[in-house]
Amino acid sequence: MNRVVGRSMALSAGRIGVALLLTAALAACMTPNATTPQVATLPPPPGAPAQVPPAPPMLPMPNPMYKVGEPYQIGGLWYYPKEQPDYDETGVASWYGTQFHGRLTANGEVFDRTAISAAHPTLPMPVNVRVTNLENGRSIVVRINDRGPFKKGRVIDLSERAADLLGYKQEGTARVRVTFIGRADLYGPGPAPPSQETPPEIAMAVPAAPVGKVTAGELPPVAGAQVAPPRGVANLPKPVAQANTAVPSGEIPDGRVIELPVPTATALYVQAGAFSSSANASTVAVRLYGLGARIIPGMKDGRPIFRVRIGPFQQVEDADATLAKVQALGHNDVQIVVESATS
Repeated sequence: MNRVVGRSMALSAGRIGVALLLTAALAACMTPNATTPQVATLPPPPGAPAQVPPAPPMLPMPNPMYKVGEPYQIGGLWYYPKEQPDYDETGVASWYGTQFHGRLTANGEVFDRTAISAAHPTLPMPVNVRVTNLENGRSIVVRINDRGPFKKGRVIDLSERAADLLGYKQEGTARVRVTFIGRADLYGPGPAPPSQETPPEIAMAVPAAPVGKVTAGELPPVAGAQVAPPRGVANLPKPVAQANTAVPSGEIPDGRVIELPVPTATALYVQAGAFSSSANASTVAVRLYGLGARIIPGMKDGRPIFRVRIGPFQQVEDADATLAKVQALGHNDVQIVVESATS
């Protein structure tokens, strides 16, 4: 009896041992081996070609063109590009940079945030304008070659570099004056040469000058026909002398900063319109009376003008809020202007 019991106990102990061994083996299979050696990357054998880094993305191909453009709509507002040789406006400037760097501009150039350029909603492209920071007197010439800004209340959108030169990159906006200089060369910073002043469709329509010798004479009168008396022919005007194509100093977008006198203090006004008729100005002012609108009479190009304005404001945010209220009342021809605080 004791032998049987002892044998049974021995068999049980053996089975338990086998089970433990199997459990340990399974655990070893399921546990990651922390001592697995890492496979080192071997250097390329001598003479093997070096690995070439991936090529940078291709920049778009520029195709600059002179462009005025058709009316267009952005954010529910219509913009009407046109020739504006007498453009001289004040307002709030912003700037743009990395997000659009390397993209084509509205007239087919490549935007470079480090170049001295800008975007304008309605001026032709490319043209040169002078932008003066009315807060510090810094002034530079920039090249308009893009459309924008499309935030109502902004008069111009400068490149990152241009904003830095004018001293408002950190603040984001500045009170500026924008003055038209002239049409810019498609392939350079200076003014457009005479060859670019005439549209191609007009230039190509002019017949070529004859290359051979031309003779002229009078035809004999027709028998029996009445001959009209000769008429005097005025001499053709003398050819217009070509203007000097030398670029005036300080009139190209070369990054040259000059200091100009500016008012000691300025204020922002929301202008709801400018009218040649005082009656029309009064109609708008009455509609916006609750916002504090008033008529500011003045002169422009020797003629009286009546501006409907609300203000003054010192903070851009306050002017933006009032502009939004005026726009919500159906006045889309609204803008923010800068005037001397004493005017």
